[in-house]
Amino acid sequence: MTIRKTLALLFYILFLLVPIYWLLNMSFKSNTEILGGLTLWPQEFTLANYQVIFTDPSWYTGYLNSLYYVCLNTLISLTVALPAAYAFSRYRFLGDKHLFFWLLTNRMAPPAVFLLPFFQLYSSIGLFDTHIAVALAHCLFNVPLAVWILEGFMSGVPKEIDETAYIDGYSFPKFFVKIFIPLIGPGIGVTAFFCFMFSWVELLLARTLTSVNAKPIVAVMTRTVSASGIDWGVLAAAGVLTILPGMLVIWFVRNHVAKGFALGRV
Repeated sequence: MTIRKTLALLFYILFLLVPIYWLLNMSFKSNTEILGGLTLWPQEFTLANYQVIFTDPSWYTGYLNSLYYVCLNTLISLTVALPAAYAFSRYRFLGDKHLFFWLLTNRMAPPAVFLLPFFQLYSSIGLFDTHIAVALAHCLFNVPLAVWILEGFMSGVPKEIDETAYIDGYSFPKFFVKIFIPLIGPGIGVTAFFCFMFSWVELLLARTLTSVNAKPIVAVMTRTVSASGIDWGVLAAAGVLTILPGMLVIWFVRNHVAKGFALGRV
């Protein structure tokens, strides 16, 4: 029975990895070979597709733009969500449950709903085509998610720790930074992971609110479509490089994510 389960799990994992392998396989092929027929591995191995990305400023700048506003959004989301989640976790006030639900409804709404207001607002105040514009727009969705996740972790910390710290003479900022934040370190790691991933894969707002200076990689990838067809090899290489940041983030917070699932909050 154990062998059957192992084989079934192995088959399932291999099935999930097929698209990733095929993307990697295509990235080392020329367009002629890709369109010529089905091959399980490159017959004429080439690094030309990756060379295009690393030598063309429009390509690697797209990656830098994406990393810039995604990291900025993650930082802003955590900075805002930490005190908000603490308030929801430790205090009871009029309308707290309704306010908490209202925050989550922003995450439920599709980005297209807020596209026109953001576009008109940023165009009016001169924030269009800037990294901060995309970072702030993504906060509308990531801050509620961050508050929801962090509140679950904070509620798991006994209130007696807060009271003991106050008795020992800790001010609230000192207690929050030196004692409380280390206690919810796994929760912060999980929250940073989800904020990073949601901001990294979001396309509609990032593409509409930028044009040249802050254009993300997801928008640059549409350049492979031209009158002569689609540059499949370069597009596949760009896709492989787009997956790497997410894989690195998952690797660093893998234990925290597992703990978040165990707590039932993620």
